Amino acid sequence: MFTGIIESTGIIQAIEKKGTNSTFWINSTISSELKIDQSLSHNGVCLTVEEIIDNTHRVTAIEETIKKTNLSYWEINTLINLERCMKMNGRLDGHIVQGHTDDVAKCVSKKVLDGSWEFTFQFSAEFASLIIEKGSVSINGISLTCFAVTNNTFTVAIIPYTYHHTNMHCIEVGSIVNIEFDIIGKYLTRIASLTH
Repeated sequence: MFTGIIESTGIIQAIEKKGTNSTFWINSTISSELKIDQSLSHNGVCLTVEEIIDNTHRVTAIEETIKKTNLSYWEINTLINLERCMKMNGRLDGHIVQGHTDDVAKCVSKKVLDGSWEFTFQFSAEFASLIIEKGSVSINGISLTCFAVTNNTFTVAIIPYTYHHTNMHCIEVGSIVNIEFDIIGKYLTRIASLTH
């Protein structure tokens, strides 16, 4: 379980294909502090730490994960967001993020404003019931508030700190990101569907 408050970024150092799986070596400032078998959010995808060498750690994604996320777009030197799982004795600064990507979304607009940025993303309309105006959404693992919500698009505003301390500054029109909708909304939608 995560909060969507990005702790660090990492850089893909190596990619290995093993059958339908993909193994990634990631260099980051927190890699040396990790533990084997620890859950770590990588661009919002929960992956298990398998090996640590100095400031680099290794994780593997299975075919199902690769199909439903933007991991297939990762290349050497791709910058990704990292977050360790939350501690239950602290504040929840973002929102509850499981690290289970629901879909990928495409950036269809990026606006540079006076001191902030606005990004609009297009997603599959089948998930329209899971996103609401001023609701929470996770983009590449970042907890954000959405607005201008339609059946297949939403917009987020990014402050300078988030823009520069995550990989949001790498996102351009056409970029593919991982999105996870709010778990509370998912349960409410499920309950509502069963009562009709």
